[in-house]
Amino acid sequence: MTDNNQADHPCLPGGLIPLEQWRVPETSVRRTIRSGLRDILDQLKAGIHPDEQAFRSLDDLPTLSERQIQDYAPVPDREELARALLNELEQLRRSGGQSRKASFLVAPPFSGIAEALGASGRRVIAPPDNLLMPERDITGWWDHQLQDDDWVIPELADFWLRHRSGLGLLRELLARLARDKVGEGIIGCSSWCWQFWTQYLPELHLAPLTPSPLSGDRLTNWLGHLAGERPQGPLTARMTQDGLYVLPAPTGDDERKYSLFTRDLATLARGNPGVALAIWRRTLRARPEDEAQQQGEEDAHQNGRQCWVAPLDQLSLPAVPQSSARQSGYLLHALLMHGGLSLGQLELTSGLPGEELRIALSRLERADVVTGDEQEGIFRVQALAYPAVRRYLQSKGYPVDSF
Repeated sequence: MTDNNQADHPCLPGGLIPLEQWRVPETSVRRTIRSGLRDILDQLKAGIHPDEQAFRSLDDLPTLSERQIQDYAPVPDREELARALLNELEQLRRSGGQSRKASFLVAPPFSGIAEALGASGRRVIAPPDNLLMPERDITGWWDHQLQDDDWVIPELADFWLRHRSGLGLLRELLARLARDKVGEGIIGCSSWCWQFWTQYLPELHLAPLTPSPLSGDRLTNWLGHLAGERPQGPLTARMTQDGLYVLPAPTGDDERKYSLFTRDLATLARGNPGVALAIWRRTLRARPEDEAQQQGEEDAHQNGRQCWVAPLDQLSLPAVPQSSARQSGYLLHALLMHGGLSLGQLELTSGLPGEELRIALSRLERADVVTGDEQEGIFRVQALAYPAVRRYLQSKGYPVDSF
């Protein structure tokens, strides 16, 4: 849990920290005011045009091809992140920073922790088909699952439903964890799931860890790491309107002028890597506003990889459609607490009847706030919409996570 971790693990900038040390990345007063005004405008637009496509660019510049996006801003390597997490946990255990048998990691949605833990090579404990398992069967089920060490639960939110019959599995597991009566394992837990259970069991103390938030500097390094090195060199990214640099990360003797874009993006994403990456992908452009500026740079970057970055103010991110009813809040809160739910599970957790539920879901899908996986039959909040969803739930009085 030192600053050196950023250099040791570029895929895990800042390493792991105790949950209580997590802080939202700082931003400028100017950016805070602009964000507040944009939030108001987004909500007004959502009320006026609730069913139109939620995202659109406010510039006319050409976007990158899908192949270029995959090259410049690829999905993080889950196995690389898994190795970094295991190494970090081992160092903490050796130094005395982790004394419990099972390591407990809490992270916001889209952080990539669950996917990395699933690719860690350890024995994965999967949830049972029946999350409403009778109480008499729960103890034996956990006895069987926890009989050996080196297990991992990628996402604890998959093991319960907010329903009177859907709490038993987690009640039993959390009681064992509190008593340290489990083998050596690793548990990943969504911040929204954690928020519910710390309210439900206020005396629960598990000393959770969490990834450090991505500040502007960390985000710059992380995006550069994702883009990687090629024979042509690192990715060069510059702002479309003024040509200021975003990537590569500045060095000690760098004379180039840099934008504050990554600092503002880190704040908008609240230090969340998955949300930052989703927005970053949407900002990438094939050329700047001034074509003469691009022409003047062609000689210097003829053999390199170069793209352009639209200012955040030129993006219109998804907003939750406004409504006098509370269906949207019920659904979005349930989806975040569980990470994703089927239609049947949504009926159980939201209390909404089927037809009313489908209408509300359809509206959220048209607004690009929620997406449904046709193969899995699971509905989830979209990463690009997460900042708006979190603000919406907070404004409606729902208990939100601390991230």
